[in-house]
Amino acid sequence: MATDGLTDLLARTAALVDVASPSRAEGPIVDLIEAELRAHSHLEVTRVGDNLVARTSLGRLHRVVLAGHTDTVPAADNATARIDNGRLFGVGSADMKGGLAVMLELAATLTEPVVDLTYVFYAREEIASAESGLGELFEVRPDLLVGDIAILGEPTDARIEAGCQGTLRLRVQLQGVRAHTARPWMGRNAVHRLSGILAALDSYEARSPIIDSCQFREALQAVAIDGGISGNVVPDSASVTVNFRFAPDRSAIDAETHVRELFAPFLEEGDVVEVLDVANAAAPGLNHPLLASLVERSGAQVLAKLGWTDVARFAAHGVPAVNFGPGDSTIAHTAGEYLDRAPLERVHSVLVGLLTEA
Repeated sequence: MATDGLTDLLARTAALVDVASPSRAEGPIVDLIEAELRAHSHLEVTRVGDNLVARTSLGRLHRVVLAGHTDTVPAADNATARIDNGRLFGVGSADMKGGLAVMLELAATLTEPVVDLTYVFYAREEIASAESGLGELFEVRPDLLVGDIAILGEPTDARIEAGCQGTLRLRVQLQGVRAHTARPWMGRNAVHRLSGILAALDSYEARSPIIDSCQFREALQAVAIDGGISGNVVPDSASVTVNFRFAPDRSAIDAETHVRELFAPFLEEGDVVEVLDVANAAAPGLNHPLLASLVERSGAQVLAKLGWTDVARFAAHGVPAVNFGPGDSTIAHTAGEYLDRAPLERVHSVLVGLLTEA
């Protein structure tokens, strides 16, 4: 995986794409990355399961954490990398092996940065949050993740996406009374009872708050409905699962309270509202001088991250973080996923400037 310089970044990414690393099967790519990192005498390398952390210890005033996940979604007839006219096709090319390639190039070449550096390669980001390799590191080796700021190489098309919205998923279970459909007046249709909640969702007016000059856009959506017993039975139970994407000015508790209050008029004794999973949002945190410098060097408008990313994990541990990486998030996980050379080289150039001149 040696590289001769900037012109090889796309080829370096292609080499990573060719190493299959679907979630829970990251071992081979982690082995490869570990071997490369351990060959650099200026780095201290620690492996925890399928997670890798490489650090410089130069006694600098500040420490910057660069982090990225090694896993991808399963391939969709795109397991093999293909480069065509400056565009790399293949699973994980955008999300986020281009970001990993930048991290590896920086780790190999920045032997005397003006800040100390921590490179974090973690597993299992694309599946349930409870399995996250980054979460594992924060639990068993939080000392390895200490830093002044963190930059995640998630695909942002070489623009800074600050903070992230939180996500709440809950299920509302409504009760009814079972009866024969020939005599529905003898029962109560639980599926019909969902109409009030669905109408409230359909007419819901989401907020778009501006936080640290970044405009977030909340969203509340029904994502699943379950109900019905048989074609001739009035259902006595029905549920709707909803997903609430909430801005960083709400806590997870605030978000849950808001949704419960919205649904309260439609609930009766015996109905159940169950939180399935929740993850806190993260504020942009752009007031840190290093992040302000990154924003200035990027030369582009800072956007709010509308999805949830691991910047929230860093923020929860007092490390302000942003998303900044090559690749277009809108084509991530698709069969036609690709990465262009220009944003890959742009991210590398901006980070080199930050880490050698800041």
